[in-house]
Amino acid sequence: MPPASDSFTDEQRLAWFGFLTAHSVLTRELDALLGAAHGMPLVEFEVLLKLWLAGGRLRMSELADAALLSRSGLTRIVDELEALGLVSREPDEHDGRVLLATITPLGRRRLRTARKSHLAHVHRLFLDRLTLAQQRALAESWEAILGAIDPEAPRRRRAGSGVGATSART
Repeated sequence: MPPASDSFTDEQRLAWFGFLTAHSVLTRELDALLGAAHGMPLVEFEVLLKLWLAGGRLRMSELADAALLSRSGLTRIVDELEALGLVSREPDEHDGRVLLATITPLGRRRLRTARKSHLAHVHRLFLDRLTLAQQRALAESWEAILGAIDPEAPRRRRAGSGVGATSART
């Protein structure tokens, strides 16, 4: 790997700013589409999805990690989801200092409905724009990048937890 530089090559600039722009535009568009169709912001959808993928219940700290949110950010979102009846919180029976977030039956129904359109939008806006070879190249690229930052990340994703756990199901 060449040493870090104080500038980008044209290819590096296109790769980096392309990633930033694509992420921003796609998440903004998915958020707007979920909001319009289901009254659910993308971040709330992702929290419900992470709970569902974990079997319906997680410690708040684990849910924050899985959803890539700060503890305080997750608390705010779970407050909103709880007020809507989509999530409940209760103390862990083994450790009363720990709160568990649980997706409610209403939360499961709302997630199931929103998930169908979310999948369609992800396909239309992202996956359908790429060949299978391009999808594989991106997947390998994310694996290399995330594995360099956190060497345990690829192993956790293959085991079905963490950020990549949603790949086969979302």
